[in-house]
Formats: sequence, structure tokens, C-alpha cells
Amino acid sequence: MATVELRFSAQPEHVRTARLVAAAVARRAGVEEAVLDEVRLAVGEACSRAVGLHRSNGLTAPVRVVLTEEEKVFSIEVGDELPGPAEAVSGIAAVLDPDIDGEDEMGLAVISGLVDDVEVTTGESGGTIRMSWPVSGTSELP
Repeated sequence: MATVELRFSAQPEHVRTARLVAAAVARRAGVEEAVLDEVRLAVGEACSRAVGLHRSNGLTAPVRVVLTEEEKVFSIEVGDELPGPAEAVSGIAAVLDPDIDGEDEMGLAVISGLVDDVEVTTGESGGTIRMSWPVSGTSELP
């Protein structure tokens, strides 16, 4: 299992870097080439959401992105530091949550449309969007 972790200040210009790193690591992990655009877009939406939450709530902690390569799955977790009630919601149910505001709802709708396996969790230490994709089992790089 290989893991890459990014932490960046909550500035919109850093979202592009997170997208590029996510696509490169996904490619190396064996995610199909046709799916890489979905990975980029989903990570961009999740990171933009985290940046927005940090900025609108005056949080100075970094946004965190954890990319994990396992034998049959590649996963990405994008975390914010905004405390909330302890809760885990999968897929489209996260979009239908009545406690989510309009802007968050749109971003989560885009993510759930791009990623089949997505889970949104919140807790005292912040929220996480976990997304995963199947891998072909062969990496392009050693």
C-alpha cells in the first residue's frame, strides 16, 4: 500500500496542484486512463469545497488530501478542519442531506455524479470526502 499526503493552505490556487498530483498518482496506481478526468474533476470539487469551508469560517489549518494505492482500489480523502456532528453518509444520500447548504450541495452532487464510491463524514476534528476507484492492478511506474 502506497500513500501520498498533501497539505496546503486554503487558497484556491492550490486546488489545481492537488488535481494534478491526484491524476499523476492515480495513473501510477493503475486507474484507467479514461477515468483520470473524473478523478481530476472530483478532487477539484472536493478541494474547492474544503477551501471554501476554511475561508468562510476563518480556519487557518491546511486542507489535507490523502491518496492511497491498494491492490484493487485507489482512494482519495479530502479533509477539512470544520467541526461538525459525527456522521457518515454515502453517495447521493450526502447530496440529499437537508443540513447541507446550496453551494455544498452542488459540489457534492458533482462529486457523486463522477464517483461511484463516495462517502462524506463529519466529526469533531472536521469533515472528509472519501472517493475510490478500481485499479487495473498494473502500475506504469515502478
